[in-house]
Amino acid sequence: MYFLQIYQQNLFFKLKRHDILKLNLLVLFFFISCGIEDKNKDNLNVFRYNEHSDITSLDPAFAKDQRNIWAVNQLYNTLVGLDNNMEIVPELAESWTISDDGLVYTFVLKDEVYFHDYSFLKNRKLKAEDVVFSLNRLIDPELASPGSWTMNSVEHITALNELTVQIKLKSNFPAFLGVLTMKYCSVLPKELGSGKIDFRENPIGTGPFYFKKWIPKEKMVFRKNNTYFEKDSSGVRLPYFEAISITFLPDKQSEFLQFVQGNLDFLNGLDISYKDELLNSDGELKKKYQSTVNIDKILQLNTEYIGFNLNNTNYDISDPDLRKAINYGIDKPRMLKYLRNGIGMPANQGFVPPSLLNGQIVQGFGYDLDLARQHLKAYLEKSGNDNPSLVISTNPSYVDLIELIQSDLKKIGINVIIDVMPPSTLRQKRSVGELEAFRASWIADYPDAENYLSLFYSKNKTPKGPNYTFFDYSEYDSLYRIALSSNSSKERALSYKRLDSLIIDKAAVIPLLYDQIIRFKSKSLRNFKTNSINMLDLKNAYKE
Repeated sequence: MYFLQIYQQNLFFKLKRHDILKLNLLVLFFFISCGIEDKNKDNLNVFRYNEHSDITSLDPAFAKDQRNIWAVNQLYNTLVGLDNNMEIVPELAESWTISDDGLVYTFVLKDEVYFHDYSFLKNRKLKAEDVVFSLNRLIDPELASPGSWTMNSVEHITALNELTVQIKLKSNFPAFLGVLTMKYCSVLPKELGSGKIDFRENPIGTGPFYFKKWIPKEKMVFRKNNTYFEKDSSGVRLPYFEAISITFLPDKQSEFLQFVQGNLDFLNGLDISYKDELLNSDGELKKKYQSTVNIDKILQLNTEYIGFNLNNTNYDISDPDLRKAINYGIDKPRMLKYLRNGIGMPANQGFVPPSLLNGQIVQGFGYDLDLARQHLKAYLEKSGNDNPSLVISTNPSYVDLIELIQSDLKKIGINVIIDVMPPSTLRQKRSVGELEAFRASWIADYPDAENYLSLFYSKNKTPKGPNYTFFDYSEYDSLYRIALSSNSSKERALSYKRLDSLIIDKAAVIPLLYDQIIRFKSKSLRNFKTNSINMLDLKNAYKE
């Protein structure tokens, strides 16, 4: 305003009153325009998204669920990572070698990688001993990390020199490199072991962003790491965004409204509260949003299924013919169309998502009422039970799905009883074998079919592992061990196909669908991509 006053005084005797008024309005418009331009510029430099539940920890040792994993991915790096094609690529490791027997992994680290600055930790370069500290930390019983299992196959970890790390395994485990891409295996400075740092408030990594602020249940802010080691193809240092802003709106309808008003940059997933507002029944974006919203879809490494308890012969489903009748009797395409607006793919192959079988195709259960009735007839003749039934346990979020299954199976004479319980109760009862059948999903921890097939290995029976069906066949166990002993990806793919075919042959589960990641994003977003494990990678993204 001082500028305006001086300018007016100099021109006062040359201008008429109405000219001065025009000048005032022009200068005022100039300042308002600058304010709008600054605000728009700020919005372009910040990526904004919402989490429905508060992030519980920024310690990668507790990066168990998506909300924590996404945040941790901005702050830290692992030795190796996954690109958008699910290929393993270097992160902190410049290169690596694997011994012929598959037991020794040697990583050479990138030089000139620095940790985020923090009070007494300034210009601190990444060293091999930081990797040793970070991975050994996962198995510390005092830490009690849910990711401790990632080191189950490791015998010892050694820093050979300042930039070389060697990991020796107890036995061959070809999926180990994929395990190292998990956020549990992020690298921290060894100083964190001193206890000097409040880890909740001051997480320190090498990632593209550093921690700035956390107001629980309200907001979290990360800022651009100006010393990040990765650059784009033009030599420009990543990331492009100046900041990430995370809000914690618990209501998905409120999140949707914030998105359509332009206050959030993307929506992840398809919620019942807004799915019919955004999409038609074929899964296409409705016309009213096509000018402001883009939609991304990619098949996720996630199999939705109904698991059977094979350990209890008191249940009708202990008979494989009944289990096969149930599998053939479910109309999966109808399920996808009416419950998910066409998002996903009917699981008519095996339990393992097809993309992990390297082109091997397993013949699964399609919708076939004739085959369903044939297997049901075989069951009835053996059992003498003319009123077969099945109790399926689920949490409240999936009642509509089980009701559709109930309707389908009623057509062939199988009665489905729906048992609804809280998610925590469902998990507890499933782990002790108290359920006849249960709805579940398995999202890959790492991109290898072994991650799915381990659910049926007898030594992984719950509570020791994720074998919730109590599947126990010596032929399967033997083939599973053979697959793990092979360093040939082609041989493993053939073994994986045979294992998946055994799961189908025994009808241990009902594979329902291979899920699909769906993201609604602002038209202004560029280079905002995902992969089949639904990672939030922002280092290459920007807004126009």
